[in-house]
Amino acid sequence: MPIDIQHLNVVLMMGVVVFGGILGAKLFQRLHVPQVIGYIVIGAIIGESGLKIISTETIKTLEPLNFFALGIIGFMIGGELKAEIFKKYGKQFMSILLGEGITAFLLVGAASGAIYYLFTKDIQMASAVGLVLGAISSATDPASTIQVLWEYKTRGVLTTAATAIVALDDALALTLYGIGTSVAGIIAGGAEGGVAASLLSAVYELGGAIVLGVAGGFILQWILKRTNDTDSMLTFAVGSVLLTIGLSIALHFDVILSSMCLGLTIVNIAPRLSSQTFNMIQKFSPPIYILFFVFVGAGIQIQGLKGAALAIAAGYVVFRSLGKVGGAFIGAKISGAQAVVKKYLGCCLFAQGGVAVGLSIMASHKFADQPEIAQMIVLVVTATTLFVQLLGPVSVKYAVKKAGEIGLNVTEEDLIKKYKVRDVMVENPVTIYASQTLDEVLRIFSENDFTYYPVVEDSGKVIGSMSIEGIKETLKYRDTASWLLACDIMKPMEDHISPDMELEEAMRYFRAYNIDYACVIEDGSDKIKGLFDIRLANKKISAEVIKCREHADHGETCPECTA
Repeated sequence: MPIDIQHLNVVLMMGVVVFGGILGAKLFQRLHVPQVIGYIVIGAIIGESGLKIISTETIKTLEPLNFFALGIIGFMIGGELKAEIFKKYGKQFMSILLGEGITAFLLVGAASGAIYYLFTKDIQMASAVGLVLGAISSATDPASTIQVLWEYKTRGVLTTAATAIVALDDALALTLYGIGTSVAGIIAGGAEGGVAASLLSAVYELGGAIVLGVAGGFILQWILKRTNDTDSMLTFAVGSVLLTIGLSIALHFDVILSSMCLGLTIVNIAPRLSSQTFNMIQKFSPPIYILFFVFVGAGIQIQGLKGAALAIAAGYVVFRSLGKVGGAFIGAKISGAQAVVKKYLGCCLFAQGGVAVGLSIMASHKFADQPEIAQMIVLVVTATTLFVQLLGPVSVKYAVKKAGEIGLNVTEEDLIKKYKVRDVMVENPVTIYASQTLDEVLRIFSENDFTYYPVVEDSGKVIGSMSIEGIKETLKYRDTASWLLACDIMKPMEDHISPDMELEEAMRYFRAYNIDYACVIEDGSDKIKGLFDIRLANKKISAEVIKCREHADHGETCPECTA
């Protein structure tokens, strides 16, 4: 049977990309730079602007994978947008969104048009270029921004605002793009349909994406309610994302927005049911993100950037950054947002990715009769994308660090790694003396809420343990076994742990030997220090996670998170 060399090469290429991407990420992490930059830099090195190991044809072949990654990212973003967030911050978000998007549009449009006019003295074409580039500049890449927030486990008012704004930014960008390209086409004399047709197209694309995502969310919720095992839940969730992406592409809807609405719907109509699904998807998706960001870097071409294009690209980056920072500040100030949002939100909005590049390609097709405009738009947007994709993640890290939100999205796993056994053990537990009768033992069980009790001698030395399970058989013969003492029915001491033992190690030990509880004894001592009950430990850890997250949501410092 002949070997499909071309297919084999694509698979080999994906392996090279994943390994190269993670190595680049680890290197940049050592330099205290967000790992997403490592992915993009590796992509640029092996892509069209570098060694050309990855060709444009390969990137085009693997384009469905990019759509899948964007769909997963959109779905996960939607999972963060709970109804209570919009009830609390809805007006604030809208004010900031309009502020940063429109300000970037105006500044970039004016600057790009002015620079183009200085080189060509053609006011008509300069106006068209300014309108199109201004509209495209309003788009913000949600993927790299969210990736940084996940990497540094951020939580707080700035993280909430940044997540919401980058999620909604596509809708505003598409609207501005529809208006800008239509007016530019009329000015340049080469567009069809006019402003009304472009606006109707934007309404169709955005409205259709919302309807599709919401409908998919209700269907997925109905399926998950009737699914018991986690493997099936994950399969149905991923399948729903794929169907949403595929239908969006077929119907020309916005992929990110439809996937985001899918996640937003399921998290709001079935919050408990969906939480496990989001956790599973987040754990299996890193290789997909790596492939996506490496291919983003590989596809960026900066050859031919000179003269007017170079000047416009420089102006585009500068004025887009000013527009995002200044517009976000104005919108936040008008809406009465907290100080950290006013100061730092704009720094979270520099990244520019697939949406902007896609809009530039669409614009080049729309202006096929004006090749000078078409080529200028594509070249400027693709070249500036590389720069702002490198600048964006660093700026996001700077913003959340200054806001004090890094590490505040605490999970149970984080606390388990930080804690020792003494942090979650029951101190001064109720004990049973070896000389106590069965009736006295049963009274202790009935008066306390524990299921496990250490058995000690009169001197305090631990010699065994007793649990509800251990005395069930004895209860059957209570009338004839009243003469029994605790030492007769106890289980000899087999398992005990030190209070200074790492909690993560203790948890692994308990799972390996199927143990639920054990006495805590200081090294070199036979006196009980505490009681470790894995059920109570998990309960305490979950309560601490909730407390940490509540502190973060109110912009407060949690002692557990900063310890």
